[in-house]
Amino acid sequence: MSVLKELIEREREAREVRAREADWEFIKSQPPRLRIALEFYVETGDLYVAAKIAGLAVEEFNELRIRAKIPHVN
Repeated sequence: MSVLKELIEREREAREVRAREADWEFIKSQPPRLRIALEFYVETGDLYVAAKIAGLAVEEFNELRIRAKIPHVN
């Protein structure tokens, strides 16, 4: 398997884990900006951009991610 295909597969698997483990009721109950940021994080795993979308510091967003039960998957 090529390196690119392997990276794409790993990202797909990580996205699936984040989506499966997430507390969707909690995510849907958040204000729009936070909900969008959490959904973005589930899709991409990009903590820094998700924090920017949420208007939070990375540490604050990471705490929100933990409350939403979204695992940090590499």
